[in-house]
Amino acid sequence: MEVAYDFEDVIDDLIILRSGPEQSKVGNWERFLVLIGIHKKLELIKSNKIPALPRLPVQQVHSASPTNDSIEERVWSDIFVIGGQSVANTVVSPVAEKVSALLSQGAIHPITKKAAMRVLDKLRSLNPFLKGLDSVELDDSGMVWTEELSHVCLSAVTAINHKAVIDHFTLGVWTLDGYRLLLRGKDNIVESELLAVGRNYEEEMQRLNASFIKNRSLIVLDHSYFPYEMLQGLQDTLNGSRMILTGTKTWLPPNLQMKSDPHPLRLRTDEESWALFTHALKTSIPSELRKLKNEIAKRCGGLPLLIVKLAEKLSHKDATVEEWSTVLQQFNHDQQQLWSNTLYKIHNELSLYMRRCLFYFTLFPQDFDIPTRRLIVLWFAEGLVQPEGDNETPEDVAERCLNLLIAQGMVQLTKKKLNGNVKMVRLPDVLRQYWLSKSQQATFLGVHTNTRSELSLGTNKVRRLIDHLDKEDISFYHIHGDCNTTSTSLTPYYEGVLSFLSFDTRKESKPGEEAGNFLRRCISSDCFLWLLVLDLENVFRPKLPEAIGKLTQLGYLGLRSTFLETVPSSISKLHNLQTLDVKHTSIKTLPNSIWKLQQLRQLYLTESSRSKLMLQHDATFPSTLQTLCGLYIDEETPIRDSLDRLLRIRKLGLTMSCKQGVMSLQPLALAYWVLKLNQLQSLRLKSIDENNQPWELELKPLVSLVNLSYIYLLGRLRNPSIMSQFPYSLTDLTLSGSGLVEDPMRSLEKLPNLRSLKLLAKSYLGKKMVCLLGGFPQLRVMKLWKLEQLEEWNVEKGSLQALRFLEIRFCTSLKLLPTELPDIPLLKIEVIPTQV
Repeated sequence: MEVAYDFEDVIDDLIILRSGPEQSKVGNWERFLVLIGIHKKLELIKSNKIPALPRLPVQQVHSASPTNDSIEERVWSDIFVIGGQSVANTVVSPVAEKVSALLSQGAIHPITKKAAMRVLDKLRSLNPFLKGLDSVELDDSGMVWTEELSHVCLSAVTAINHKAVIDHFTLGVWTLDGYRLLLRGKDNIVESELLAVGRNYEEEMQRLNASFIKNRSLIVLDHSYFPYEMLQGLQDTLNGSRMILTGTKTWLPPNLQMKSDPHPLRLRTDEESWALFTHALKTSIPSELRKLKNEIAKRCGGLPLLIVKLAEKLSHKDATVEEWSTVLQQFNHDQQQLWSNTLYKIHNELSLYMRRCLFYFTLFPQDFDIPTRRLIVLWFAEGLVQPEGDNETPEDVAERCLNLLIAQGMVQLTKKKLNGNVKMVRLPDVLRQYWLSKSQQATFLGVHTNTRSELSLGTNKVRRLIDHLDKEDISFYHIHGDCNTTSTSLTPYYEGVLSFLSFDTRKESKPGEEAGNFLRRCISSDCFLWLLVLDLENVFRPKLPEAIGKLTQLGYLGLRSTFLETVPSSISKLHNLQTLDVKHTSIKTLPNSIWKLQQLRQLYLTESSRSKLMLQHDATFPSTLQTLCGLYIDEETPIRDSLDRLLRIRKLGLTMSCKQGVMSLQPLALAYWVLKLNQLQSLRLKSIDENNQPWELELKPLVSLVNLSYIYLLGRLRNPSIMSQFPYSLTDLTLSGSGLVEDPMRSLEKLPNLRSLKLLAKSYLGKKMVCLLGGFPQLRVMKLWKLEQLEEWNVEKGSLQALRFLEIRFCTSLKLLPTELPDIPLLKIEVIPTQV
């Protein structure tokens, strides 16, 4: 009976291989693994000794014309087809031939020749498994992983034996196989073997550590080969040694976690893409062609293989705008096969909720850089993400989801914050076009995009209305046409709309008038009553109707950068509103009725407009509020027994205005309120006088706020001793106008997780700064601006070893840079000596 079941397994696997493109979407690498599995199963069936093997999931198609509900569960990709060449020729031969050619040409370093020959023997041993299976074929997309595999196998060894690396790192260490290492010195090679944990193991580890301490080393290890004990045994050194640890997970033992900088194989940013492109082009680029920089970066979507292939194509063309533009246009139509692995992972490894989050990118315009804060609140407002534990918020889930999509190469990171966090993202154009071609079949989107909408009255109703100013979209005339369209004629289209996003960024009065009129007509005809999202960010002064209070299901009202001066008082009726964003507007006062919004979680106000809230001591505040940014506080703003009842704040940003010569209890009340915010993650405080100049800032020690990672302080610190009482969780610190007279480096360099430090105008008034040995272990970015008294800055060897970017502006008394700075690897320095 067991043998019968095993034959069923083999038949299932064969079905996967033989089925057509509409029945099976298994990738070529997976097909290869299935082939080997089939052969092994058949051999074991003969001996009637078959171990339990995991079965590959087979995607089921329920009907020839699937329903909308099944579209998202199906695999849509039609590029995983079989045809072209045999498995032996496409899988084994290319790698084997490349290794053989390199050996015969003497192109492989003598140190690794033995290992290369061993790899070649293993490749040749696969041939018996493939015998008799030549009828199974693969298309060209099956070559993508093969080419990448051969490059990865050789690139690490090639790099570690490069002359520049040998000159910088006197000792190179890399994996031979299993537990064996090769140690490359200047002139000699030593083989080390870590056979087992015991006397020999401990002696060998002591010998290795002695070598690492004595020599500046580059260590390249495969995490899958080397155990926890070996990694834990590596001792810390301050001689500039570096270790590259490859693996499928970012887990590290405690002794390496603090100083690690995970580098996932994500899509490259535009700047990184251009750097790789220019490197791969291997020729100078005329100035007139540099205007194609953005187009080249965006067309490649950050995919390294695509960037290199484009550079190879252009290197054989004349360096003219016309020639390059032609290649770019042709290249754009032939990319999908290079994204086959990504498409496979999307369909087979992503959960439904993560796929929906990914599809949401198609609502934005092509090549649009999406702020992460905007994307996360939109996902949350539409209910696409839900917390999984009591201590987790939907924002946490959304951020984790976005980071996973980036790590999987499905979303392109386009801009980082100085502290390394994600600021802007984009969906690669090829993936965007692919999803748009499928989205009309999926009920989830139900969206007007930049293609002509084909809706029949009473059937296909819009769920997500997106205004891209596309005249081919039927909604364009409803929104931007004349107002003769009757309200009743809008009902069949928009009565079930869940989201309305406008990308009408024209800087004139029309966008606001047209958006306002459209909203008024839709609401009057009982449309938008199910609306969850109203996002008018960057629409110039939309005229919101008073009837907006009828949209009681609304969870997100985005009015950022609209330059609005007022909002309707009826917004207090939006009882389900969770996010209100009026940042970068001219709104100076919000009514006290805003606190009727008991579901409010995020409130963004305009710092520069001195946005105030009309507060009363007996006001009932929403207990759910987690973000309060841009608030302006003066003597009339009640803090004690009022604002200080908001205890779940995670992100706080406010400006306090004080009058010179007047004793006030407000600063102290603010300081004690901050201390009570145990969940606080981000703190931005400004203290100014009547002339908008920095004023005294009261703050208590923050060491108890263990979740606090970001601090921005503007104002003269009444209690400078807090510099030594910041929490260890701090990663980003900015000080301005602090008036410190003692060197702040002595305290700040002990913060183990600090990654970004900015000391701005008059934050430090002393003449000398010193960075001691081992200080600032994680610091990546440092900015020193307008420290006019600073004359001398000393950096001891072994300090600031992680620093990557240093910017010094207008420090007019500082004549010399520390002599140790040039020894810090990969450090970029910018100095602007005088103010223009």
